[in-house]
Formats: sequence, C-alpha cells, structure tokens
Amino acid sequence: MVTADELEAIHQRMAEAGVTNTGAYVRKMSLNGYVLNVDLAPVRELVSLQRRCAANLNQVAIHANTYGVYPSEIAALQKDYAELWGRVSDVLKQLTAVVEL
Repeated sequence: MVTADELEAIHQRMAEAGVTNTGAYVRKMSLNGYVLNVDLAPVRELVSLQRRCAANLNQVAIHANTYGVYPSEIAALQKDYAELWGRVSDVLKQLTAVVEL
C-alpha cells in the first residue's frame, strides 16, 4: 500500500530503469535494492569551517583596508578562498545527488 505520490515516484523510477512491470520492479527492489544512509556530519563541519574562514577573511580585509596592508595579498587570499569554496560546492552537489537516489 502506497500513497498516490509514492506510486507516482515508483512509476518514475521504473521508467528511468526501463521497467514496465510494477510487481517485478517491487520484487527486484525488495530483494536487491539498497538504501543509502549517509552521515553528513563531516560535511556540515566542513561548511561550518568554510563559513568561519570567510568571516576571518573579511576581518583581514577590513584590517588591511584600515591599516594599509598590501591589497595584492588580500586579492590573492580572496581568489584562493573563492577557488576553495568552488571545489567544496562541487563536492556538496555530488553528495546531494547521491543522497537523493
């Protein structure tokens, strides 16, 4: 027994797999399917660290603008941080795709 929404989701997954027989699909998934249980605590910690890094970078930028630290150094830090965050974002997108399976 499933709700209408659950049945629609099952039919969509069947279509993605190229299966037309609901009974065969349910049996196959019951016997051979898998459920992902992903612990994302380390990823949440990574995101938290990234946010703290961004806050620290902003503080460095404020200090540099106030006391005249080399702007090129700040620009380099900002560039490195942007690159790092881009890579972290890519990893998070991949993890999101895995969790949604």
